[in-house]
Formats: sequence, structure tokens, C-alpha cells
Amino acid sequence: MNIKVLGSGCPSCIKLEKYVKLAVEQLELEATIEKVTDMQDILGYGVMSTPALVIDGKVVSTGKVLSPKDIIKLIG
Repeated sequence: MNIKVLGSGCPSCIKLEKYVKLAVEQLELEATIEKVTDMQDILGYGVMSTPALVIDGKVVSTGKVLSPKDIIKLIG
């Protein structure tokens, strides 16, 4: 599984990355978690509002910090 957190490095983006790591640990999954900060790469996903979450190439959330519980629902 490949998970990407898209964002410029703002506090919300950092929090979402932390929550993604917690969710992956709770599920005991093997996943690659990437932080994408390049605006051209972010725009390439069609994302206009960060933070955004991309799971296996699909944008599943934009513009909000999901809780670990919500992330688990999206991954699971």
C-alpha cells in the first residue's frame, strides 16, 4: 500500500502525516508513507486544498485533517 500526504508542511499537513502513521501502526499494515510538498506534484493530483490524502494513487480526502479512526476506515 502506498499512502501520500500532500501539503506544504503546514501544521495541519504535519498532523495528518502523524495520524496516518498512527493508523498504519494500529492496523499493523505494511505501507509506504510519503510526504509530497512540491506544488506541481500536488496540483498533478487535481488537489486545490491541502492537506490531502492519496491512497494507492486515489485522492480520498482534501482540505481537512482526518482522525486516525477516519483514516483506518479509508484504509481498511
